[in-house]
Formats: sequence, structure tokens, C-alpha cells
Amino acid sequence: MAYQDTLHWMFSQLPMYQRQGQSAFRKDLSNTLKLADRLNHPERHFKTIHVAGTNGKGSVSHMLASILQEAGYKVGLYTSPHLKDFRERIKINGNLVSKQYVTSFINKNKPFFQENSLSFFEMTVGMAFEYFSKQKVDIAVIEVGLGGRLDSTNIITPEVSVITNIGLDHTQFLGTTLEAIAYEKGGIIKPNVPVVIGETQKETAPVFIELANKNNAKILFADAEVIETFTSDLTGIYQSKNIITVIQAIKELQHKGYNISHQNIKEGLLHVVKNTGFMGRWQVLRTHPKVVCDTGHNRDGLSYVMKQLSNEVFDTLHIVFGVVNDKDLTSIIDLLPKNAIYYFCKPDIPRGLDAKELKSILNGYGLKGEAYNSVNEAYNNALDKASSNDFIFIGGSTFVVAEII
Repeated sequence: MAYQDTLHWMFSQLPMYQRQGQSAFRKDLSNTLKLADRLNHPERHFKTIHVAGTNGKGSVSHMLASILQEAGYKVGLYTSPHLKDFRERIKINGNLVSKQYVTSFINKNKPFFQENSLSFFEMTVGMAFEYFSKQKVDIAVIEVGLGGRLDSTNIITPEVSVITNIGLDHTQFLGTTLEAIAYEKGGIIKPNVPVVIGETQKETAPVFIELANKNNAKILFADAEVIETFTSDLTGIYQSKNIITVIQAIKELQHKGYNISHQNIKEGLLHVVKNTGFMGRWQVLRTHPKVVCDTGHNRDGLSYVMKQLSNEVFDTLHIVFGVVNDKDLTSIIDLLPKNAIYYFCKPDIPRGLDAKELKSILNGYGLKGEAYNSVNEAYNNALDKASSNDFIFIGGSTFVVAEII
């Protein structure tokens, strides 16, 4: 199969959580372990950092990779979901995995995938691990896809585990309380491996402490440590917490003998986008009118985004907004500003919520606007109606942002 045919097969034939939702979620690691065994356990041939959490894990992963690159290491980076190109999920020193590799990996293993009904995420994790092994990376930053304990990435034994924060998201899979979700995320804590917790929360701290004690794992709460502040080219106000988390994780790597200087940290944080190609986090797309997109979509993520939005100066606020159909809108409606013109749209995936239905629901809460046939139609209408001193925000879903960038 050619590259585009390979992608089409991957996306259409196998369950993929980001597109389909609950039907793609696996309850155990058996398939991942079968694939790892078939590939001769590539995950054992390179060092890793494992990153979980409700919000911030993508930013933390990219910051860590950028710092390690500045320190001269050959760094693998596995993240999800992608915005524009599937290959964004698998990078080495900011360079995307080759189309040829993606195609050859799928072609070589396709009968095995079909025979064992592997999910999109399971085979993608296997692809990343084999690629990093063959390319002999020094270390790879591995972002959890969903949860932690049962996530396909959770077959690694990392140098350090990182858990950013815990919020109520994916409750149909992970549990309906912060404690239950913390238990699932805390499943990445491994015996004798230090774990850095980004945010101390009274509901979740006891869960993490208990899991760390059971695993004889050193536990550090980054926000309780005295850490020098740094600035980053990732400018969202929520990044301050992520930076603190990253610095504590880097300290643990330094304790293990990694040669990472103060200057490496500074430069790495200042050049995250250049070093890793990171997109979609309070990303300014244009000025006059100012257009910003952000992938924050759950309550915790959107609360930071809306706080930053409230600090902006503009005449009129325009919001291009779309969500997936399993989104609990009642959990975020109070965060959405009523003094805005809304452009409701459906992201172009099976899980996208119909724009007219979204409009009907949000109109009932005093959020006024029109429904459009596509994300781009909504965005173009916002551009047409906005004056040079207005502000356009694009968000609600990763998939809305992906169609604009």
C-alpha cells in the first residue's frame, strides 16, 4: 500500500478512540503485549520518560523533548492526537517519522493486526517503539493516550514518570471522581521509578502517595518544590504550571546522571515550537483581527483558556466553536462568555456533534450565534464579520483546531 492508502486503512478499518469514542477503548494490555513480543520488545532498547495527566501532558512532553534536544540527546517523542499529519505522533528531534516507515510497518504487520483485531492506538504505539529502537534514540518522551494504567504505552519502565494534573475528563472510561481518575493515571507509577506530580490536589494526592509507597517510588509534588522560574515560547498562562512540572522532572534526570545544563533548560523552554513543531496551544494565527486557537476542551483546560481570553483587549469577541458528541456540555457552559458572537460548527469526524444541535443547546444558555456546515465556513464567516480590533477564538475540540491550523 502507498502512504495515503495505508492511512486510509488505519483510520477506517481499526477502532480509533479520537474518531469513534468508546468502541475503541481497550480494557487491558494483552494486545499491546502480543505486539511487543512480536516486535522483540523494542521498548526495552531505549530510555523513556512517561507522561500522563488530564491537561498539560502534551505541553510537558514537548517541553521535555525540547530541553533534552538542547542538551544534545537524540530524542524520540510520541504524542497523540495529531493535528494535521498522522506522523506528528512519532518524531525524533522534531522530525516526523517517514512515510516509507509508516507504510512498511503496516504492510509488514497487517495480517497480525487483522488476526488479533488490534486498535489504531495499539498498533501506533508499537510502530513508535520499534521506530525509536531502530533509530537508536538516547531517550524518548512517551505521552499517555488515555488514562494510564491500561493505556497501550504502559509497558515501559521509564527513567521518571510524570503526572500533570487530574480533572474530570473521559469519565465514561476512567471513573466519575477525581480519586478514581487519579488511580487510573497513577497506574504509570512503576517500582523504584521516581514520579513527579505536577499539581497537588487534596482529592488525588493521597491516591498518588499510596501508589508510590506500594511501588517504593520516590514521589515529588512539583508545585511544593522551590523551583527557579523560566519563560517559554508557549505563552498560555497555564504553561507556568507545566514549566514547574518539567523542571522537577529534569532535576530527577540530572540526579540519574543526565548532562542537562541550566542553559539547556532555558533554551529548550524558549524554543519548544522550533525544536518539536508543537502546535495548537494558545497559538496566534494572525493579527488585526487577532486570531487564536487552543485545543483545551475539558473544564480545567477551558477555564485557563477563558481566563487568558479575559485578559485580552478587543472590541468584539467572535468564537468559532465545535465539540464531539460525547462531550458533557453542562460541565463547560458556564465558562463560555455570553458577550460573544458564536459560530457553531461540527468537526469533520464521526464523533463530531451536529452544529445545529450544538447551536440549539447553547442558545438555550444565552450563547448566541449561527450554525455552519463546516469549521472552515464558520471561521471564514467570523473573519468576514470581524473588524481589525476584534478577537477571534477557535476551540472546543482538538479537531476544530486541526481543521484551521
